[in-house]
Amino acid sequence: MKIKWFLIFILFFRISIAQEKSFVSEDISINSMIDGTLLLPKKVNKPPLAIIIQGSGPIDRNGNQDNLNNNSLKFLAEGLYHKNIATYRYDKRLVKQLIEGDFNENDILFEDFIEDAKAVSNHFKNDDRFSEIIIIGHSQGSLVGMIVAQDGVDKYITISGAGREIDDVIIFQLEKQAPELKDNARQAFDDLRVNGVTQNYSPALSTIFRPSLQSFMFSWMQYNPQTEIAKLEIPVLIINGDKDIQVQVSEAIKLKEAKPDAQFEIIKNMNHIFKKNKGDLAENQKSYNDESIPVIPKLIKVISSFILK
Repeated sequence: MKIKWFLIFILFFRISIAQEKSFVSEDISINSMIDGTLLLPKKVNKPPLAIIIQGSGPIDRNGNQDNLNNNSLKFLAEGLYHKNIATYRYDKRLVKQLIEGDFNENDILFEDFIEDAKAVSNHFKNDDRFSEIIIIGHSQGSLVGMIVAQDGVDKYITISGAGREIDDVIIFQLEKQAPELKDNARQAFDDLRVNGVTQNYSPALSTIFRPSLQSFMFSWMQYNPQTEIAKLEIPVLIINGDKDIQVQVSEAIKLKEAKPDAQFEIIKNMNHIFKKNKGDLAENQKSYNDESIPVIPKLIKVISSFILK
């Protein structure tokens, strides 16, 4: 059985990088692994800075990867720019590794993404051009952002973030899309959690449990989003779209339960990549590779209001 691509958002693909145009921008390399773009509004002195942490796979600074060009993160940054909020968005380290031919899936750990996001945050903490630092984490980046936001930033925003450990999220997805694989996957995850490796899994689950990915999955499984978000002592905004086919609204509810004082927003007709969707599943999937569709305006309004209040 072939598992639909949108179920498991942990696959690695080649990427392409779109170019920044028509905004006051600065390309900044944080270190040898992290290149990104700062959008800096000039209408206000010392604007707030939002650092955008992307989801899973080799996502570039614009939210794109090979054959999936939707510019979701680019449009998010540009929308906040028009609200006089600065943003820094960056290519995931996998981008440079793939371009330079240095990518080895065996070597990737979840902690690599945490360390990269910390490096970005630390770079800007002492930059006196900004009034405050906000972390925005999308999808997999939601959990990364929660951990980074525990150390010296002013606000935190999660968009389409899981509310449970990743193995439980994937089991939930399989229960809906491939229920005959659920029990096998549960046993494989249990083996992986206890032993650090797993061997007895269906070939249909190789996109999750292939040997080269197991160390990464094991490291990701060590973090519980409900535990991490509860540690935050700063203002928190939890956002999900009700047309998200990758992360259900129920995940956002679990985050809210773990952080009762957080602002909670479910955006009507917004899908996983911030696009408006009123149609069926096919239309939803099609938007993942349509860069002509802007992000839904309500997302910009909710985020900017939270940051500026």
